[in-house]
Amino acid sequence: MTIKTAIVGLGIMGRRMAEHMTGHADFTVAAIWDPDAKSCDLARTVAPDARVTSSAEEAIAAADLIYLACPPVPRKAYALSAAAQGKAVFLEKPLGVDIEESRALVAAIEASGVPAAVNFTQAAGPALTEVVQAAQSGALGTLAGVDIIVTYAHWPRDWQKAADWLRFRAEGGMTREVISHFLFFSERILGPLDLVWARPDYPADDTLCETHMAARLVNATGMPVMVMASVGGAQPDRQELTIKGSAASRRISEFYLNAGSDGGAFELLHADYDDPRAVSLGAQLDDLSLMMKDKPHRLATLQEALRVQILVEGMLSGKPG
Repeated sequence: MTIKTAIVGLGIMGRRMAEHMTGHADFTVAAIWDPDAKSCDLARTVAPDARVTSSAEEAIAAADLIYLACPPVPRKAYALSAAAQGKAVFLEKPLGVDIEESRALVAAIEASGVPAAVNFTQAAGPALTEVVQAAQSGALGTLAGVDIIVTYAHWPRDWQKAADWLRFRAEGGMTREVISHFLFFSERILGPLDLVWARPDYPADDTLCETHMAARLVNATGMPVMVMASVGGAQPDRQELTIKGSAASRRISEFYLNAGSDGGAFELLHADYDDPRAVSLGAQLDDLSLMMKDKPHRLATLQEALRVQILVEGMLSGKPG
């Protein structure tokens, strides 16, 4: 028996998940919904057997697992509705934008007892798996901290522009959408982090999201995580997470390229993938299947996602959480 899934929100992330779930032996995309008819039509091209429902609630009722790829604000109501009906939930990140609302959401879902996880895309991937193993085995030596560098010529990036909400301060921005992934990755290596200071820059139009972010975070032993992010200038996208050790370091670029250094130039530790998204999403879906079978998995928990949200919102406000 495959896992009957409903997808609510059919932007780029929802359509990607629909495509990869359709090709995975453990899942059936039973129902899909988005308020935009064009997005529904595009999703039908990758999941032709899925039923386009007339509402999110109808989609939720038609499945056992609900993947919520809609923007953060409406996501809470759909997640609570799904959990109240005993449906498993898989939420896109960020968990939310209001910390107290997210605390309540986490508490309600946990109280319902339904399986639940958040889609931090590196959670089950080979890069994070290898770095965790290297750190735990001592191959990196004594850990010295993490550097996060993110730069873009434009935000949102070209492939994201259909999701117009990403450019607004209320729900969007690169700190929520990208840096959050690297904070999650860092916590998997270093443990829970605390925000020491943050310096966001915003444009004159106060409805728009941040253009720059600098921050310092530390773990329980004071090990630093430094963040530098900016938008602007003619340049290629740069998304790098460097985990520094006394014996060796790891640099994860573009979410999946895993390179190592023992003091010299970073060298890729694996052959490049023909389809990196297929590798990443395939690993996420394998572990999502484990979650649905009540088996151990590597997906981000609600509590991990809540911790990341608290850090992110603190950074955006320029104040520790």
